[in-house]
Amino acid sequence: MLTTTAPAMPAIRQGRVRALCSAGGVLAAALAWIVEVPLLGIHLTFRFGAGHLQTIAIGQVIGVTAAASLLGWLLLALLERRTPHARLLWTSIALAAVAASLALPLAAATTISAVAGLIVMHLTVGAVVIPAMAHTARAR
Repeated sequence: MLTTTAPAMPAIRQGRVRALCSAGGVLAAALAWIVEVPLLGIHLTFRFGAGHLQTIAIGQVIGVTAAASLLGWLLLALLERRTPHARLLWTSIALAAVAASLALPLAAATTISAVAGLIVMHLTVGAVVIPAMAHTARAR
């Protein structure tokens, strides 16, 4: 009996494209921070309850964006193995996650400019990562 296997190249290419999606999200967040903080002079500060005032640094922006986009990649890979509707399901979950993430700036940011800056940053990352990552989803 003759069996053939699919080449590994498509999976490698898909991994590279998804890594670029994550890197693009990190770059978009870093650029948003650079425009908002040094150029526009917005102080991205927040406070939880009666806690002390905290400022969001570029390292935090990069780290959280990288972690979130990599978790999104993981979820997409798991959904591809479990359901034939991975793209639709993942996109819905990702959009819900972005919508939920907007609650944090609304609740904890200390100024209107910080609220606006953080919302712009969240939406920028979502606008870069979600369509690009969804485009890489493969049918089961």
